[in-house]
Formats: sequence, structure tokens, C-alpha cells
Amino acid sequence: MHAQRLIVRPGRPLSGAFRPPGDKSITHRAYLIGLLHPGPLEIRNPNLGEDCRATLRSARVLGARFENGVLTGAGMKLAEPEGILDCGNSGTTLRLLSGILAAQPFLSVLAGDRSLHRRPVERIVEPLRLMGAQVLARGGDRLPPLVLRGGELRAIGYVAPMASAQVASCVLLAGLFAAGRTTVELPGPARDHTERMLGSFGVPIEVHPLAGGGRRTTLTGPGRVTAPAGALAIPGDFSAAAFFLAAAAATPGARVRAEGVGLNPTRSALLEVLEHMGAGVERAHVRIEGGEDVGDVTVTGPETLNGFDIPPHWMPRMIDEVPAWAIAAAAARGRSRLAGARELKFKESDRLAALAANLARVGIEAHEGADGLEIIGGTARGGEVAALDDHRIAMAFATLGTFARGPVVVDDASTIATSYPGFLETLRGLGAEAEVAEETPRERARRETSGG
Repeated sequence: MHAQRLIVRPGRPLSGAFRPPGDKSITHRAYLIGLLHPGPLEIRNPNLGEDCRATLRSARVLGARFENGVLTGAGMKLAEPEGILDCGNSGTTLRLLSGILAAQPFLSVLAGDRSLHRRPVERIVEPLRLMGAQVLARGGDRLPPLVLRGGELRAIGYVAPMASAQVASCVLLAGLFAAGRTTVELPGPARDHTERMLGSFGVPIEVHPLAGGGRRTTLTGPGRVTAPAGALAIPGDFSAAAFFLAAAAATPGARVRAEGVGLNPTRSALLEVLEHMGAGVERAHVRIEGGEDVGDVTVTGPETLNGFDIPPHWMPRMIDEVPAWAIAAAAARGRSRLAGARELKFKESDRLAALAANLARVGIEAHEGADGLEIIGGTARGGEVAALDDHRIAMAFATLGTFARGPVVVDDASTIATSYPGFLETLRGLGAEAEVAEETPRERARRETSGG
């Protein structure tokens, strides 16, 4: 199958409203925590991307049913899988599901695609072993595939070496099955979707803030999962909306509204950054749904966007939005910098290197550091960029094409379906000129030779 080249031509400033797909992070958790509930749960607006489909496939293998938007869970005792659980490209699936499987009295093997097998798992191997699970991984227990022989777990107090929501989620999900108080301490800010959702599913959970933005979370097991009253509504994905909001900030006269988008304060720092850069940011109809902050956000592009150095302690609250920030920084006057983002080197691609290289390809000066980026804003001239099998890199440069001087060609946009299957329709709906063309065998050979 040929890759899909996405060509975006500059045109009028983006304008209009859109509703982003369901939040990817929250959909993963809805499927996994819903798996542990023995009854039906209506899930509205789940993310339909490939990553969340991988989680749903695994939930079905382990005993859940999903029909017409209703997930019927298997309860706390799951069905033993006959084969390998395929996590695809989803690190969230692998790491969170491991916490649940660590308590099941059978053997589980979690694997995925080539990209997933390059992403670290030692950060969950250590706490799961401390809880009593047998865990093995490739490369000295550092890399997937991951093999677990689960069983009876013990509660632990665990101080995580990094502020990782996935580590905290893995340990807390395992703690549901362990007798006693399981506590996780994070040294800095991180997403809290798991804590919020466990609370909405009737699991008593205590969260205490710590100095430096960290938190200590405790739950007492064994726990019981009960479905929330009514349907579970998934808010719009802020990380998906971020690309269009950043492109609006980068374009004088643009005005874009994201409706029903998640505004969880642990992950919406990009809005603060855009405000500091001079963009207009309006929040409206802010409310709580399913334990999450939700609202409408409108971003207006100023006549001049200014460079801004992001404080390092903000980084955990916008780690997935760095590619979107880079697009805004490319159009800003002066220098923009960020640091404290080393984990971006271990995503679907090395995102720091990918952003720096692709910005250079479209005529923007960018310098990669050990854990960050420096971008000297200017006028993007257009050009061909390499998506590197990374959906966020592909979406970032597609939206940059809306305000570049010439067309931007994303060499392969097929991975965008990982998180945002309707991305192209949204892009066009906001006024962009975009088309998809199947690449020829010669173009494919050139892309693969160049490492794209």
C-alpha cells in the first residue's frame, strides 16, 4: 500500500469552528477501567483512532464486549488471552494494561509495531515487580515485547523517578487488586485522567498536592469498580485541537474555535503559552463533565506573534502539544525556546530532531538541544517534510502549510489516523486548501532512502 502524501497550499486565514475527536488519553482509560466493571457502560464520543482501537481490541480479547457504543466489562477476573495482545503503536495501551494484567493469574504477552518496540518500559517493570508480578522485557528489561505472569499483588508505596502519568496509572490500576494502601508519588506535574476516572467509577482515591507541582495518590485495595450514573461522555481531544489553534495564532486575522474540548489543567498549558506570545485566547461554556474540565476555546491570530521561552516546569502540562507549539513559534517574531522535554526523543519518532529537521526544510531556523528546542521565527517558504511515521509531526506540518509562503508536502500522512481520522475534513472545513495523493514507487524509494 502506497503512503499518502498530503499537500497543503497557503490560502486565506483559517476561520470557523470544529469539534475535535474524543480525547485519546481518556478513551484509553474508559475502555480499560470499563473492562473491570461487570456491567454495561455507554461511552459517548470515544476516540476512533488506531491507538484507541488497539486498547479496545485488547479489552475484547480479555472478555469485554462493545456494541453500539456500549462497553460491557468482564469484571475483575479477566479471560486469559490465547495469543499475543497487539498494542499496535500505542504506548498507553501497553503501559496501562500491564498494571491490570499484573494481577491476573495467567501469562500475558504485550507487543506492538516496530516503533512501539523502541519505546522504554523499564519505568513500569520496576514497580510491578515490587508489587509481586513476574515481568520480563527485551533489551535487559528495557523494551517491548513485555511478558507478565500475574498473580496476587501486594500494596506498595512507590516514589516515581519521573513525573509520568502512565507510570502512576499503571501502579494505581495494579493497586486496585492489591490488599492495602497503594501510594504513588510523582515529583512534578503530570496528567491526572486516571485519578479522575477512578473516582467517577466509585473507587475511593486520595490525592494530595506536593511541592513543585507533584502529587501523592493513594487508593485502598482490593477495589470495586462501579459504572458512573448515565453515559460516560469523552471530551474533545485538546492535543488534536492544538494544531488548529496554534495555526490560528500564527496567522494574522485567523479565528478558530474548538468546541467541547477538554481543558484539564494538567495538559492545557499551550493556551497560556499562546497568550504570552500575544494571541487572543477566549474560553467559554467551561464546565465539568465526567470529572473533566470541558469548554469551548477560540484563538485569534494577532498582527504580530512574539517569541516566548516556556518555563521548564510548564513542560509536563504540554508535552504532547510541543509539535503544535513549534508551528506557532515558527511564525513568531524573535526566538522561542523550551527545555525539559527529553521524553519527546522516545515517542513515535524523536520529535525534537524531527521538528528541527523539518523546520529547516521549510526555511525556519531551529536548533535541537539535549532536552529541548530553540526556534527563530520567520516566514516558512514551504517544502517537503518527513513525517517519520509520527501522527503529530504530520499534523503539525500540515497546519503549517496553511500560512507558509508555498505549498507544504507531508511525505506520508497515513499515520494521522492513529489519533485523528477526520483531520483532513477538519482542515478543509476551516478553509485550508489540502489534497491527498498516493505516492509513486519512485517517491516511496526516495523517501525510504532519505530516512523519511
